[in-house]
Amino acid sequence: MRLSSRLVCRAAIAVSTLALGLALGACHREPVDESRPETARAFPVADRPISKTPDGAVGTEVQRDSMNEAQVVMDLARIEPGMSVADLGAGEGYYTVRLAQRVGSKGRVLAEDIDREANERLGNRVMREELENVSIKLGTQDDPKLPENSFDRVFLVHMYHEVTEPYAFLWRLRPALRKGGRVVVVDVDRASDSHGIPPQLLFCEFASLGFRLTEFVRKPELQGYYAQFEVAGARPEPANIVPSGCPATPRRKSSERQ
Repeated sequence: MRLSSRLVCRAAIAVSTLALGLALGACHREPVDESRPETARAFPVADRPISKTPDGAVGTEVQRDSMNEAQVVMDLARIEPGMSVADLGAGEGYYTVRLAQRVGSKGRVLAEDIDREANERLGNRVMREELENVSIKLGTQDDPKLPENSFDRVFLVHMYHEVTEPYAFLWRLRPALRKGGRVVVVDVDRASDSHGIPPQLLFCEFASLGFRLTEFVRKPELQGYYAQFEVAGARPEPANIVPSGCPATPRRKSSERQ
């Protein structure tokens, strides 16, 4: 009887210890940020403010063409007939239609936006202008939903500062590049909640996903800068992405907001 009592006592202590351990583990569990998409929660949070609304500061298509913007960007990106390219954040299609003309009938352009209505308007434009080499797709803030090994160039023009989950977004974008493929970013050197992103911050965020800067140019035609990246090294697992050293950008003061 005495031995049986000891066994019962030890079992009770073991159960109590396990319960205590589970309770302590629950106390130290990281809280879930319900405001983030569930598909993005395995990735780091961007340590910078995000531009929340579309920016019209880049001007109309006529104004942009008067500065030869698209031609300069496509020349820098070395866009040639027959290429397959993606235009992310395509909006009304300024780059989409010009890329379609540049890559020609043997090339392909995938235009993607997270705004369903913008995609519908662009679809109407594509049909009106009979651009048979253009496809349109709906993406999300943390996933451009691009097919793997499909693109020679991926364009992010005046839109990267609006991506709320840049680490998840770039991680899922990377496999879409073909061998020798490049990601092209056109943006403005200013605070990231003022429709721009400082170049050093951009470089750091891309580097944390295994991208290497291959070209950086400032030109007045772009109303900002041109940055080009290639894949360098293995793609890190989400838990291993360490955006350490990326300089956080301050939020604009209320007096600076319009």
